[in-house]
Amino acid sequence: MSPALVKMWIALSSMVFMFIAVFFIYFSRYKLNNKPLKMIFSSAAYIFLVFAGLIILFVVFTGPVNE
Repeated sequence: MSPALVKMWIALSSMVFMFIAVFFIYFSRYKLNNKPLKMIFSSAAYIFLVFAGLIILFVVFTGPVNE
């Protein structure tokens, strides 16, 4: 695979992490009644959100890929 294609897959994985974070936050706020489970789901959501942000920073600051 070319380096540009690898960066595309890395950026796509960060979007998937953001989608998972949104799903976990929605699930923990509106669907769960168990407080410890709510805390686990919301903590996991924020961890996914931080990972997504770090991946986006990596993709942005590594610059364009020249082949």
